[in-house]
Amino acid sequence: MQKWALILGASSGFGGAISRKLAANGYNIFGIHLDRKATMHNVEAIKADIEAAGSESIFFNINAADTRARKEAIRVMGETFSKNPGTVQVLVHSLAFGTLLPVVYNPGPGGVVHKNQMDMTLDVMAHSLVYWTQDVVGHKLMDEGAHIFCMTSSGGHTAWPNYGAVSAAKAAIEAHIRQIALELAPKKIAANALRAGVTDTPALRKIPGNEQMIARALQSNPGGRLTTPEDVAEAVLTFAGMNTWITGNIIGIDGGEDNAG
Repeated sequence: MQKWALILGASSGFGGAISRKLAANGYNIFGIHLDRKATMHNVEAIKADIEAAGSESIFFNINAADTRARKEAIRVMGETFSKNPGTVQVLVHSLAFGTLLPVVYNPGPGGVVHKNQMDMTLDVMAHSLVYWTQDVVGHKLMDEGAHIFCMTSSGGHTAWPNYGAVSAAKAAIEAHIRQIALELAPKKIAANALRAGVTDTPALRKIPGNEQMIARALQSNPGGRLTTPEDVAEAVLTFAGMNTWITGNIIGIDGGEDNAG
C-alpha cells in the first residue's frame, strides 16, 4: 500500500519544503498549486527533487478553492489508487492567498476590504480545508492513522496593520481544525494546526510592514533567528509518524517566539 501526502499550496514556502521532506521519507506527493509561467520553474524544481528522492509526484495547477477543479483532482487521486493501491496519510493545508487591506479605516490609498475580498480570503485560506477534507474522507482516500495539518500564525490571535482579513482566516482555520479533529477522532484520524513563527517566505514578503515583522521576530525570538520552512517540514514529518491521540491542537513551531511576545 503506497503512502501519499496531499499538499495544498505545494509550490513554494511551507508547502514546497514539506513536499520535499515527505518525499525524502517515502511519501508520494499530490501537489495542489496555482502558478503562472513566471513561477513554474519553482514547481518543476520541487517535482524534480521529489522524483530524485524516488517518490512519485502528481501536481495540479488549479485554484484550490474552485469546486469543479477540486472534484477533478479528487477523481484523479481515486483513479491513481485504483491502479496502484494507496492512501492519503498526510493532508497539509498551506494556502496563502488573501486580501491585505484595512477592514474599516484606511487613511491612505487603496480603500478598505470589500465583501468579495473578505469572502475570497476566508474561502481560500480557511474554508477550503473543510471542503478538501470532506472529499478526501468521503471518497475513502484517507484511512485510520492519517494526519491533517493546517498552517496558522500568531495572526490568529494578534492584530497587525492590513492583516485583518488574513487574521480572520487564521482564526477560522483554527476553529475548523478543532471541529475536524472532533469529528474524525472516531476514525483515528488526527487534525492539528501548526503555528509557525515569522518565516521569510514569498507570502510574508507581500504583507505591508513585513520588514518590521522580521526585525521584531529576530529581536524577540529566544532562538535568535526566524523560523524556516524546513523547521515546519521537520515538524510535519515528526507528527505524521506519531499516533493520532495528538489531535485538535495548535502547535507552535516557532522556537518560543509567540510566548516571548
